[in-house]
Amino acid sequence: MLCCLIKNRCFAPALPLEDVFDPTGAGDTFAGGFIGYLARTKDVSFENMKRRNYFGSAMASFCVEKIRYRKIINLDQEEVESRVQEFVDLVQFDITLV
Repeated sequence: MLCCLIKNRCFAPALPLEDVFDPTGAGDTFAGGFIGYLARTKDVSFENMKRRNYFGSAMASFCVEKIRYRKIINLDQEEVESRVQEFVDLVQFDITLV
């Protein structure tokens, strides 16, 4: 899994999880995280678009761990930032072509 940029396109996988309980609302949660990050940063650059993808995906990953909104209702900033960092660590790596 990786995030690669090809002509200003970013492809980001879902965060692998140990348990997925209920996918209901994951798309809406992704959209909320994505738009919430955009509203907070007020940055519409392509580089920030990648970060919005990661933030939305991280939020959706919380959503699927419990039924409906029960996992995300009590999240704190530290938990969110930690999950976003897990996602960033998953998709960013260095590669040298020979």
